Amino acid sequence: MRKTLFFLYCTITILITFSCSDRDGSGFENPEQLTGMDAELMGMLEDEGGHARFILPKSDDYNQIPQDPNNAISSEKIALGKKLFFETGLALAPMMDEGMETYSCATCHIPGSSFQAGIRQGIGDGGIGLGIAGEARVPNPNYEIDLLDIPPIRVPNNLNVAYIENATWNGKLGATGANVGTEDLWVDDIFLETNNLGYTGVETQAIAGLEFHRMIVDPALIMSTYYRDLFDYAFPEYPESERYTFETAGLAISAYERAMMTNQAPFQDWLRGDVNAMTDNQKLGAVLFFGKGGCNNCHTGPALNNNAFHAVGMGELEGANVFGDFSEIAEDISKGRGGFTQNPADDYKFKVPQLYNLRDAKFLGHGATFQSVREVVEYKNTAVAQNPNVPGSQLSNRFVPLDLTTEEIDALVDFLENGLYDANMDRYVTSAIASGNCFPNNDPQSQADMGCN
Repeated sequence: MRKTLFFLYCTITILITFSCSDRDGSGFENPEQLTGMDAELMGMLEDEGGHARFILPKSDDYNQIPQDPNNAISSEKIALGKKLFFETGLALAPMMDEGMETYSCATCHIPGSSFQAGIRQGIGDGGIGLGIAGEARVPNPNYEIDLLDIPPIRVPNNLNVAYIENATWNGKLGATGANVGTEDLWVDDIFLETNNLGYTGVETQAIAGLEFHRMIVDPALIMSTYYRDLFDYAFPEYPESERYTFETAGLAISAYERAMMTNQAPFQDWLRGDVNAMTDNQKLGAVLFFGKGGCNNCHTGPALNNNAFHAVGMGELEGANVFGDFSEIAEDISKGRGGFTQNPADDYKFKVPQLYNLRDAKFLGHGATFQSVREVVEYKNTAVAQNPNVPGSQLSNRFVPLDLTTEEIDALVDFLENGLYDANMDRYVTSAIASGNCFPNNDPQSQADMGCN
């Protein structure tokens, strides 16, 4: 009976939250019949290997979603991961008692902000408040600054992460891809040591992140709630002694994250054959993206990202409204990939991010030094390095002036902000968590902000 009810629950949940909300279609049936801007854009995409190469899969099309061979995606894992991602009941290792059960993964990856922090620097343990989409989160005045769980670099969104091989801005997480050959560096760090499990970046980050961000996979919570069923059916091949752990919780969370596709954005609908999905101005912006702007030289594929690393001279997370003393690791952080590999050739290089749903970001760039998509486009257009510490010799040969006019910048920004914007993030939000706590945050100020108690 338990098994039957569980599978019924999973089937209904996954169908409602993913399948029904994703759009069908695999592309244009007769692309040769397109005219005008549509034909021009299609021609550019065909030169890039075909327009179908840029289509994001439906969130329940597991055969098409890139995944770790050691963590096959399943509806059962997604059902569990979706709960755990928002579960404030996992917040059991705060630095102060008042932080107990007040934060979750979604505290810094907020649905209302397209799963990124709503402030320049995310605050997990030691933060209070939410506002509407994380913009009102501030340090708890009872916490010393050095007790806060805060990153030394901007928190990116975790949409379309299935197309990431190595996680974090410098790509240090994951045992595959660019990290093959860096095994000697996987020591003396919670994140890096997790690479030894052999997973790719998404899984490694999810597993290590739970412990690093002061969470505990508590047997008491699991065994006394429906989480036990969710774990049992997500990981039936694991012995019970190994089934309820950081590792399995992280594998479930990463399966859920891999299914979080921005496949309802207008550009995605256009790729599937709806020529009216984008405005003419957005189509012009797309033509510029794949043409004169040369954005596709780095941003390509379904997520418009890249697993390579480039130096484009952006500034660091520093100055006013930045919390914490990162002086001991500042050089490693600022050197990006080189700070991890210790190879001077990698200095100041950071991973090329995906481009969907940037409109919700209040800050952009690895150092959060830009406050709009337009600012980033204008920066790339002039190609004058923002960070004086980055030697000119390290700058990417792709970081060159684009010579876009004001009107062309307008169109490109329109495409990036609106053509690549999936407004339906609610389909990736759980309706409840087993602890019964408020979520994504559970501190008194957040409860007041959300009207939750």
